[in-house]
Amino acid sequence: MKAFIRELVLTLGLALAIFLILQTTVQSSIVEGSSMQPTLENGQRLIVVKAVYHFQDPKRGDIIIIHPPVAAPEKQWVKRIIGLPGDTVEIKNHSVYVNGIALKEPYIKETPYYTMKLVTVEPGQYFVLGDNRNNSTDSHYGWTVAEPSIVGEVWLRLWPLSEWGLIHGYPLKLELQ
Repeated sequence: MKAFIRELVLTLGLALAIFLILQTTVQSSIVEGSSMQPTLENGQRLIVVKAVYHFQDPKRGDIIIIHPPVAAPEKQWVKRIIGLPGDTVEIKNHSVYVNGIALKEPYIKETPYYTMKLVTVEPGQYFVLGDNRNNSTDSHYGWTVAEPSIVGEVWLRLWPLSEWGLIHGYPLKLELQ
């Protein structure tokens, strides 16, 4: 009987440890809305790695889950990092310019029909945009995302099964054309 109880306690302890590790390192998320089309669609289920930014800094082009500063605190949105702390960002001539260089963005739904004056991203802040540039509430409305408001990096699309697979950010390198 003692062996059975010991095995049961050990098994429950191991299950609890695995559960706690998973809760602190990954989460699932559901895409709400069309702001990330065509990359992500409404209703898709994602796996987000919450621990990734404890080991590396967010990179330009990463697809992330955020707590936006303009919504209820429990809300989470999915966006793409465009500007890092210290970058300048401007939107003109149907292009996004970072540090004066137009980004090559093959992943967007369509080029932006709006303009945005030059802004400098403050330390500890990130400039984010949706891939559906003309139908996204994002940093072009005058707000940025504080690093603690980044939940994690999108890693995997789980649902629908026909679209299952890894999600890769697009490496936005600043190169003169």
